Amino acid sequence: MEPLGATTVFLVICVSSLLFLSAWRKMSGSRKLPPGPIAFPIIGNTLQLSMKNLPQHVEELSAKYGPIFTIYLGSERVVVLYGHEIVKEALIGLGDEFSGRGSMPIFEKISKGRGIVFSNGEQWKQLRRFALTTLRNFGIGKKSIEERIQEETRFLMERLRNTHGRPFDPTLFLNHTVSNVICSIVFGDRFDYEDKKFVTLINLIEESNKLLRSPWTALYVFFPTLMDYIPGPHQWIFQNAQELRRFVLERVKMHKESLDPNYPQDFIDAFLIKMEEEQKNVQSEFNAESLARSTIELFVAGTGMTSITLKYGLLILLKYPEIEEKVHKEIDRVIGQSRSPSMADRSQMPYTDAVVHEIQRFIALVPLGVPRAATRDVHLKQYLIPKGTTIFPSLKSVLYDSREFPNPEQFNPGHFLDENGAFKKSDFFMPFSAGKRICMGEGLAQMEIFLVLTTILQNFTLKPVIDPKGIDITLESGFMSNAPKSYQLCVLPR
Repeated sequence: MEPLGATTVFLVICVSSLLFLSAWRKMSGSRKLPPGPIAFPIIGNTLQLSMKNLPQHVEELSAKYGPIFTIYLGSERVVVLYGHEIVKEALIGLGDEFSGRGSMPIFEKISKGRGIVFSNGEQWKQLRRFALTTLRNFGIGKKSIEERIQEETRFLMERLRNTHGRPFDPTLFLNHTVSNVICSIVFGDRFDYEDKKFVTLINLIEESNKLLRSPWTALYVFFPTLMDYIPGPHQWIFQNAQELRRFVLERVKMHKESLDPNYPQDFIDAFLIKMEEEQKNVQSEFNAESLARSTIELFVAGTGMTSITLKYGLLILLKYPEIEEKVHKEIDRVIGQSRSPSMADRSQMPYTDAVVHEIQRFIALVPLGVPRAATRDVHLKQYLIPKGTTIFPSLKSVLYDSREFPNPEQFNPGHFLDENGAFKKSDFFMPFSAGKRICMGEGLAQMEIFLVLTTILQNFTLKPVIDPKGIDITLESGFMSNAPKSYQLCVLPR
């Protein structure tokens, strides 16, 4: 046994040394890579980076290394783009070269490379093209979806009236409202707010969003293989994903039983018809797994991001009642009380439109953007970024650019108004990213935020439960996204 033991130890040392050297060579890489802090083999920059607030640390690193620099999340090489010029040049000017989806271990485990958001190559192109066409066919960007949002806001107004001026947390109210809009497109119908399965699903999404902002998620990004074997809250994300998958598969089964190929009712119907058309194509990307993943992505993305933005918008207005009052006056002047707000009103409501844009700028919901990847070796500035490199396009650095938005740390609707009080567009406004991978739901989200917020303020005055001066609008910042802290408010009928 003695010689065997010595041989085993020797082999372990050799293998470990080879892995160490491989990781070191990968990290030292080409001299043409953008600069960055010194990384260690295996652990990368783990000891130097803030897992709790990486976006803030990225801002500090940019001050030292400039608008383009390299960091290592564990052994994963990441190039960070910081500032409007470099982000625009990469995502728009070199759109094809930066159209890949970057490494996101926690989502890669859930999606297994399927679906629209986390796929790459031909699969991504086909599924995204199909999804965009289908969403347009079912009303995105059209009057029909606007009417659907207006209908759902009427249910919300009823719920708000039933609070009878008592304090409440708006989180679930907003989640339910926004989710039902995407549900009508994906599943063909809305859910009753008391539906137990619907309530459970919304709670799962809310819980998962909170977990994704936790340090556990950051650890998973750094060390995915190790964290797979370690118990902790991050494991609940995978359990929640399985629950969502089971629900979607149930809905798909129901759709198969009622499907009329001549009259598709929703996204699932359209996908099932496409699957049938491509049945003989062995290389088709339209299969049961892609259907499940794409549906889940649309449902989850269409629920979480917009509702978080609306929740923060209400908190901002509680903090600044003078801004709320200006919006009230504009609503009274343009819309009045006899009809529902519509998207046609937006062009006549520059101040309200500016408030809506400023909320989205200020929250910088996904501060580092959803990671991209270089689809080929690409030159950017004086550097060479190798194919497959993960890219973090810092959206917050664009949304908080002081040249475009003076005093960006202050909430100010004037950032989107000219000297005459007219609404002013900005190329720096990219909360949904830019280029080939821009969020598919941008149009829907913009419509929802404007219509829901305007309808609430048409019907109610917001009342804080504490002095506005004491309201905390600082965000809970996680590795991947921002969100407001929990709060309560009262709404009083106008």
